[in-house]
Amino acid sequence: MKTMKNCLLLGLLLLVVSTVFSQGKITGTVTDGQNSLPGTNVAIKGAKAGTSTDFDGKFSINTTTNSGELVISFIGFEPKTVKFSVSNGGTQNLGTLVLISNSNELNEVVVTSGVIDYAKDRKTPVAVSTIKAAEIQEKLGTQEFPEILKNTPSVYVTKQGGGFGDSRINIRGFDQKNIAVMINGVPVNDMENSSVYWSNWAGLSDVTSAMQVQRGLGSSKLAISSVGGTINVITKSSDMKEGGAFSSGFGNANYLKVQGSYNTGLLKNGLSASVLLSSTSGDGYIDGTNFEGQNYYIALGYKPSAKHDIQVTFTGAPQWHNQRSTWINIATYQKYGSVDKPNTKYNSDWGTLNGEQYDMKRNFYHKPVASINWDYKINETTKLSTIFYGSWGRGGGTSGAGGALGNNYLSAAFRTAGGLVDYDKIVAWNTGMPVSINGVMKTRTKSTSPTVAGQTPFTGFINEFSSGSAAVTTTGFSRTSSINSHDWYGGIVSLNKKLSNTLVLDFGIDARTYKGYHFTNINSLLGAGAFLDKTSDVNNKNKIVTEQYSANPSINPFSQADTNEKISFYSLGNVRWYGAFTQLEYSKDNLTAFVQGAVSQQAFQRVDEFVYLKPNALTKTDFKNILGGNVKAGANYNIDEQQNVFVNAGYYSKQPFFNAVYPNNRSVLNGNLTNEKIIGFEAGYGFRSRMFTANINLYSTQWKDRYQRSSDNGADNVGGYYDFSGITEVHNGIEFEAQAKVTDRFKLNGMFSIADWKYKGNSTSNRFDQQNNPFAGGTTTTLYLDKVKVGDAAQMTASIGASYEVLTRVTLDANYNYNDKLYAAISPAGFSSETNKGSLELPSYGLMDAGFSYKIFVDAKRGDSFNFRLNVNNVLDEVYIAESKSNIFASDVPTVSTYKGIATTNNVYFGFGRTWNFSVRYNF
Repeated sequence: MKTMKNCLLLGLLLLVVSTVFSQGKITGTVTDGQNSLPGTNVAIKGAKAGTSTDFDGKFSINTTTNSGELVISFIGFEPKTVKFSVSNGGTQNLGTLVLISNSNELNEVVVTSGVIDYAKDRKTPVAVSTIKAAEIQEKLGTQEFPEILKNTPSVYVTKQGGGFGDSRINIRGFDQKNIAVMINGVPVNDMENSSVYWSNWAGLSDVTSAMQVQRGLGSSKLAISSVGGTINVITKSSDMKEGGAFSSGFGNANYLKVQGSYNTGLLKNGLSASVLLSSTSGDGYIDGTNFEGQNYYIALGYKPSAKHDIQVTFTGAPQWHNQRSTWINIATYQKYGSVDKPNTKYNSDWGTLNGEQYDMKRNFYHKPVASINWDYKINETTKLSTIFYGSWGRGGGTSGAGGALGNNYLSAAFRTAGGLVDYDKIVAWNTGMPVSINGVMKTRTKSTSPTVAGQTPFTGFINEFSSGSAAVTTTGFSRTSSINSHDWYGGIVSLNKKLSNTLVLDFGIDARTYKGYHFTNINSLLGAGAFLDKTSDVNNKNKIVTEQYSANPSINPFSQADTNEKISFYSLGNVRWYGAFTQLEYSKDNLTAFVQGAVSQQAFQRVDEFVYLKPNALTKTDFKNILGGNVKAGANYNIDEQQNVFVNAGYYSKQPFFNAVYPNNRSVLNGNLTNEKIIGFEAGYGFRSRMFTANINLYSTQWKDRYQRSSDNGADNVGGYYDFSGITEVHNGIEFEAQAKVTDRFKLNGMFSIADWKYKGNSTSNRFDQQNNPFAGGTTTTLYLDKVKVGDAAQMTASIGASYEVLTRVTLDANYNYNDKLYAAISPAGFSSETNKGSLELPSYGLMDAGFSYKIFVDAKRGDSFNFRLNVNNVLDEVYIAESKSNIFASDVPTVSTYKGIATTNNVYFGFGRTWNFSVRYNF
């Protein structure tokens, strides 16, 4: 018995000793392939031991066994199991462990609404690039929101005239009227003309959790016009984790931005809230383009149970900014700079008035959006997603009207030696003071308004403006505002039903209603006493207007849209949209496939009591209903854990815009209405590994029956136009993008895209008079477009970038972006000769951007930190032409000088030179 006890004690002693000496340590770093994943759970399978990664994604865990498995998990990513083997008392470093996103790579940052059609990695068969909030916060700086996408394949972004929010984006050769922009699943393209004005969304970057660019067909189930692609912007959710941030940034041209935000996190009672406020101002890089804008975002959430999730958001960004919207030829830039160094900041629209900056071109707008999103999990196989939204746009843009003795405000007669508009001289003329016009002293005389029944004649200095040839005799300068306000309401209801383990069915409806208010009012009489409206108001001819209205945005988002006294024109555009969609998705093992169809009916109505006398039936037209829709299908196959391939194809029947239904600002229907037809094909290959990811895409898109109208008319058809039919574009290209993690600290990224975008075949015209009626007589015009290059975007783009963590949380990064095969924007109507030279190719250019980041943790446990960021854009101060409106070849005008091989008579916008910004952000 004693011997047995001794043996038992000896065995226990050996077990204890063995346990003590078998203790080891396992270390490593967890990332998503690009960035560290702090807070990742790390546990030993079958044991209670566990830990989480620190803020650099690093972990260290003790083990009492020599071998086993680690289970690594993080929300939004597939769990990863890693085997380990460690010697007694030793340490095993597993290196960098990359987690692969699960079926929703954006899960950790997005609103989980089923209305949002985001693409899923290695599952959704579309070409896609995703940019998360951290990169937007770091690298955007003073750039425009679309510019964060400029290193995405087949994307071309310019600042146009350079005003705050005036940038534009082009994907695969299609402008943003043919790119669907979605915010939390809600379409934001204007319902009359599909435009997107980024100044209305200037604060969007502050509240974005992720932005996903789906090139080509995209994954949206709605019948939207994503010809070139879809931009999905996903904003912060109210139930993000508790915390907030304060930030401030400043940069060149007196740029200043301050911002504050706070999230309550999900409270025990199911409520949550998120608030963000910011303010931005600056002088603008381009001369005379100062600006000021605010942004607010309020989100409220309620999750009473696991079945219901309700999110309410209200956001807006009231802003005003002076613009450079008058195109300038290269010779003028040289005139106010030098032949070798043109003054690329020159702006012909601005000057000073009473010692202060003044510009005839000014944009002001406030477009708040409210939405209520309800997700209802009916059962384990059925989910209903509903969103109702409203938007109330108020504002417009100003411009100059009138003149003096045939000279408008842009003429040399009212310009200083330095090229500025002499607004003090304009006021002097308007108020009857003697001024020198083209070297001759002139004095304006008072006038008396025409006698109109019920209207008191006005005697004094009266400004007036008449269109057409009469403009040379008009007198007096005014700044008028072209108002484009709207009321927009809509809703989307989508039901997701899991039919089996392999099949999922989605179907739903999309309804919208839109009312646009279009008119002109007086912003400033510039010293005169009244304005005589001699143009379009047939019900009130020779109307005298004295009221002047502010060119600042209305803070009240629900203010009346059309109470102002109106001049020149006034019409209402009513648009109704009814859509239905369905999608069937098959998913089993490595294969995912889908087929999707959508149909929409758009109805257009025009109301105009300025052009048409009451009770003319054309004062209010009937709704014109036009049917459209799309069908698309695709499949993705995961060859193995690293490789996948996909294909997709689709057909769109796209309704024309409002101005094609009712052309020439008249209420007579276009007699040549035709839906545009788009056919797209795409194929892709993807590779994923711990060190390297890459995507290759091939695409071909044909755009038929593109609408084109030319206002060119002969002396026998003043006010008429040509309506061209049969215009076809073909866009083919290849895209490549890759990311490499050379070491834990050193990362590389790059992309390359090359395309062939050109017109196919010729086009013939139909001729209409001023009232939109077919015009008898005249010569039919042919457009010789076959094989002409599509302009306005670079057909070859490339970039390469790198980031290096020099010290812990101290990072340097740089990126070089190159653009080639950039052609001038052409008007197809300008190709009436068979011997045309095609599209003018602009000089290629490359830009380098660089940045510095530094993070300091104030409280590592809570995650409180200071973040410092310095951005320098166009480090090398490259001078380059970003776009050209004209298509003039040097050989067309051999007597004209050239700049970089381009005739100096071309109207162009140069891109920005070197700019910088510095920001400090405190997260708590």
